[in-house]
Amino acid sequence: MRVFLDFEASSLRKNGFPVEVGWVFEDGEAEGHLIRPAPGWTDWDEAAEAIHGLSRTRLAQEGEPYDAVARRMVERLGGHRLYASAPSWDGKWLSLLLRSAGLPRHALRLRDTDAAQQESAAEILRPVVGEARCAALVREIMAAVRSEGEGRPPAHRAVEDAEEERRRWLAVRRSAEEALRGSGPR
Repeated sequence: MRVFLDFEASSLRKNGFPVEVGWVFEDGEAEGHLIRPAPGWTDWDEAAEAIHGLSRTRLAQEGEPYDAVARRMVERLGGHRLYASAPSWDGKWLSLLLRSAGLPRHALRLRDTDAAQQESAAEILRPVVGEARCAALVREIMAAVRSEGEGRPPAHRAVEDAEEERRRWLAVRRSAEEALRGSGPR
């Protein structure tokens, strides 16, 4: 099953660390965790805190131990296809979280959410329109869905941002189905 995942972080600097993770399965089931920092995770950017609204104090009081979050992720997400809108950044946080918990850093792997959208649209369209027309139609659909979402700022909270990625994926699927019915991309 596809799973859309997002992290929030302490900073975007080299020593930044994950402070929140959230994921949403393609069927809508969602889960989120505030992450209590591991020892040695100290890099903090006040500007990042202003964006996501998660303070060090809140993480210390409400966050779950980083290693418990990592184990939960492997337990719940292992064997599923994981997607993130910023897989290089989210992959960095995922790798740090897993390694800090003593788990293999490649226990979970992320792909770009665009890949999930392309794959799903192509699965719907290719059998009917053929390979040549499929690629162009998928690009057209994805561009239309992307333009619909422009101007909608991210929530900068992990579950909400993962849900937005799922929403876009569903919009691409709907548009592909509509294209087959002759109504064209949205």
